[in-house]
Amino acid sequence: MPDLPVQYFRGRDGQRLAYRELGSGRPVVLIHGYFSNATVNWVKYGHAAAVAARGFRVILPDLRGHGDSAKPHEAAAYPPDVLADDGFALIEHLGLAGPAMGGYALGGYSLGGRTAIRMLARGAAASRAVVAGMGLDGVLHASGRNGHFRRILENLGTFGRRSPEGKAEAFLRSTGTDPVATLHLLNANVDTPREALATIDVPVLVLAGDEDDDNGPAEDLADALPRGLAIRVPGNHMSAVAQPELGTTIAAFLAAGPP
Repeated sequence: MPDLPVQYFRGRDGQRLAYRELGSGRPVVLIHGYFSNATVNWVKYGHAAAVAARGFRVILPDLRGHGDSAKPHEAAAYPPDVLADDGFALIEHLGLAGPAMGGYALGGYSLGGRTAIRMLARGAAASRAVVAGMGLDGVLHASGRNGHFRRILENLGTFGRRSPEGKAEAFLRSTGTDPVATLHLLNANVDTPREALATIDVPVLVLAGDEDDDNGPAEDLADALPRGLAIRVPGNHMSAVAQPELGTTIAAFLAAGPP
């Protein structure tokens, strides 16, 4: 696994946020999932490398509350849609939206996929997008699983190791995610109505494990998007991240876009 140097930018509220890069060429921003970080989600299992090998500059931010990004404990640091705001701040910091860059692609896994949808619904000028580990239910009702995660974060250390809650807690601890920050982050979830999805007129790959309907079927989300395409890869919501097919499928979709 390559050891990518961490770089920093400022969120719109001044928080110090981290990102890493791999490769060169057309830029693509890939956003990781809840309780994870850029290294675990995208680097550890080779997905970033697979995309970079197809001629992309892969940009991998750590969400606030995760990885090497700021983890403030004040609730005010997590207003509605703050993750989309952070994504726009990164794009502005890197100048990706400028005409000289020739456009960028945008993607994410789970919470990162929902964040990509929020950015697209708010006008992100991406040429292509990837929404992985996310379905229509998780987009229309962004707080639908908040109770599950809130129960975990408010009762750490009380779950059996083999329970879904215990496995999620073990993952959180393995990635060094801040439980106070991520509890506040649940309040930042924002629904995206069908009407807003209908305005996202770019090719969007909706990708999910063949055992993953945690946020609703990927096919339903693809159907709600004007140019959505649903593809399944092996695995469930957690294990699909460890399968090479996730990265190779993303890479092939992005490479099929405009040069």
